Order: sequence, then C-alpha cells, then structure tokens
Amino acid sequence: PALGGGDWTRKQRVKPPQRSGAVAGAAAMWCLKPVLHILPIFLVIWSCAGFIITFIIAVERRDVVPFIPFISDTGTTPPESCVFGLMINISAFLGAFTIYVRYKILQSLNEANPLVKSCLNWLAFLCGLLACLGMCIVANFQETALRVVHDIGALLAFGMGTVYLIFQAVISFKMLPLCNDRWAFGFRAFIAALSIIVFFPMIACYFVSGESKFKWDPMDKGYSSHVTSAFCEWIVAFCFNFFFLTYIKEFQKFSLRIKTELHPDFQNDVLTPILS
Repeated sequence: PALGGGDWTRKQRVKPPQRSGAVAGAAAMWCLKPVLHILPIFLVIWSCAGFIITFIIAVERRDVVPFIPFISDTGTTPPESCVFGLMINISAFLGAFTIYVRYKILQSLNEANPLVKSCLNWLAFLCGLLACLGMCIVANFQETALRVVHDIGALLAFGMGTVYLIFQAVISFKMLPLCNDRWAFGFRAFIAALSIIVFFPMIACYFVSGESKFKWDPMDKGYSSHVTSAFCEWIVAFCFNFFFLTYIKEFQKFSLRIKTELHPDFQNDVLTPILS
C-alpha cells in the first residue's frame, strides 16, 4: 500500500500476452481519501464503548465492585467476558491498522524530508503492534483461566503502548512543523508523560496488593494498593485513546492506496480465457 492524494478511484487494465516475451498484466487500484481520518475516531469510540459496556454489565450482575475495578476484571465472567473479548479484539485490529497508516504517513514524509531516522519510525511501529498483540492476549486469556498469560499480555499492552507513545512524541517533535503543529506535539508529549508517570505505580501497586480477587472490601489488606493500581490502569488506557485522536487532522491530508497486480507466472492462464 502507498499513500498519496486523490479520491475514490478504480482503474483496471488488461493487455493480451505478447509473443516477444514481454509480460503483460492486470492491475486494480483503490484509493481511499475522504474517510481515512474516520479510522482513529472509530477506534476511540469502539474502544471506550468496549470498556464502558463491559463495566456496566459486570456491575449490574454484581461480578465486580463498582468502585474502580481492573479493566480486565470487568471482562472475566460470562456474559461480559464474551462482549469484552469481541470488542477488545476488534479494537486491537483497528489499533494495528491505525498504527500502520501512521507508519506509512511518516515513511512518505521522510522520503521527501528526512527529518526522522527510518529505524525510529520502524521501532515505533513494532512497539505499537506488540501493544495490540498484548490486547488480544488480554481479551482471549482471562485471568481466571490463565493468570500468567493474561498478566504477560497486560504488561505487553500497557508497556509497549507507553513506549509507542514516547516514540511518537519524539517523532512529532522532530517533524515540526512539517507533519504536525506545536499544539499536537504538546498534547502528545503531555499524554506520553502522563502514561509514564502512572505506568510504574500501576505495576508496583499491583504486586504490592498481593491477592487477586474481584470483590474488594475497604477493610481488606492491600485494598489501597489495588485501587491505586486499577486507577492508574484506567488512566493509561484512556491515554492511549486520547493519543489516537491527535491523528485525525493528519489523516485528513493523506490517502491510502491498495493496489493488486496479477503475478506474471499466471497471466497466460488467467488472461487467455478472458481474451478468447
């Protein structure tokens, strides 16, 4: 896929095989411009809806206490676990696609104005994909089934997600004012800094709280650490969502082209019946 300007188009070309040995081919191209900026909007709405819906179901069924449970606790017991798994898996896919589009945009800009090293863009892309993989692990491996796998997925999602925000904040600074303005950079830097600040207390308080359970009482040992860890987890999760909203303006300036081409080895088999 490549990025550039244009509207919805579809071009198709078919040429007969040439006896001289030159290879003819068929190609089709779709160009998506007017709706590309909707991708981060839909991602944020879908992700927030997934968190809120499963929280409401879990509290209504009294599976968790309403005061700041862990996000994954609200999606552990059926039927909310089914909704949680479905919506988080789709969020992970949308997130990976958004991260890929951002990667291609920076790659295109860097070809004309090499302000950012390509390895930095690639590392940010890799961290973003690992964070999405962690989301899939959290969604499909509930903590009551495989606690260790679930915790690894959560650490991957929040850890690599925070690193992705840091990389993108650095890239935004280096790309000023070509790709984004100072307001966008300032907001991204703030979100990245906030994620760093709350990430470490989230991990530390999670281990300090000790026992893992869904229904906590204020008199329980480790209750304050549990609440602190859960509160930090919600902040980090929504930091990711708010960060993706800053991509909307940039995505409006680019289009995504997907081009398909017929492999030369199969052109004779496919084109000959069409032309006969």
